[in-house]
Amino acid sequence: MLSAVPGPVAAAGDPAAGRSAFLAHCGVCHTVLPGRNRIGPTLFGVFGHKSASVPGYAYSHAYRTADLTWDEATLTKYLESPQSVVPGTKMTFGGLKDPARRADLIAYLATLK
Repeated sequence: MLSAVPGPVAAAGDPAAGRSAFLAHCGVCHTVLPGRNRIGPTLFGVFGHKSASVPGYAYSHAYRTADLTWDEATLTKYLESPQSVVPGTKMTFGGLKDPARRADLIAYLATLK
């Protein structure tokens, strides 16, 4: 069940639409289950956490040295163009260009606690 997210993230996007965006763009490589990594790390609890902080996932050097916090502003830039924010990332996703879809996805990620 999705919970309401307080603050600007909830106002900016729709978590239900964000879940759909997750399944369409992220779900092949990432899960939202705690402790379950795939090709990419789980995204459970990602919102508000530091980059390269999921236990048991082998991050690239680019992520280990990025020193990012996955907040709304960082995720907005990152999801538009991952390679621009983390040069050298091994993630092949080209980015989500639609600002509304990005906002929805971020709102969904913020619910995963």
